[in-house]
Amino acid sequence: MRHTISVLVENEFGVLSRVAGLFSGRGFNIESLSVAETADPSISRMTIVTSGNDQIIEQIIKQLNKLVPVIKVVDFSGVEIVDRELLMVKVTAEDDTRSEVLRLVDIFRAKIVDVAPRSYTIEMTGGEGKVDAFLELLRPVGIKDIVRTGKIAIARG
Repeated sequence: MRHTISVLVENEFGVLSRVAGLFSGRGFNIESLSVAETADPSISRMTIVTSGNDQIIEQIIKQLNKLVPVIKVVDFSGVEIVDRELLMVKVTAEDDTRSEVLRLVDIFRAKIVDVAPRSYTIEMTGGEGKVDAFLELLRPVGIKDIVRTGKIAIARG
């Protein structure tokens, strides 16, 4: 089962390395990782997506809480959250495909952020399912490059 874990940490050198080392040292995979400062520049929030049963996740959370720079760990399982992912994708934009790309951009409320003679670079945000659906519809047009942030999440309310 996939779990989204939010970890508040002190914004200092080496914290990301220690958290990643905790996962790799115990044979746990990080499927997605996003890190940035919070409103307080001395604190960062890590959003980690990983898989495992409840016992594995409980062990991960206990190990994370033992790390000195960790302030708070929250498993979002069973909690209503708002989650998003940012996608930037470069697609082929030939004369015969431009209108299809523009139609898909409009339908998915995406935005073209760069135009070149033979390509468009598109930015889109949404849930994982929306991002995957958008990419699937763009594949026949010709995807040149993809960059995804991974999931970020916050509890509702």
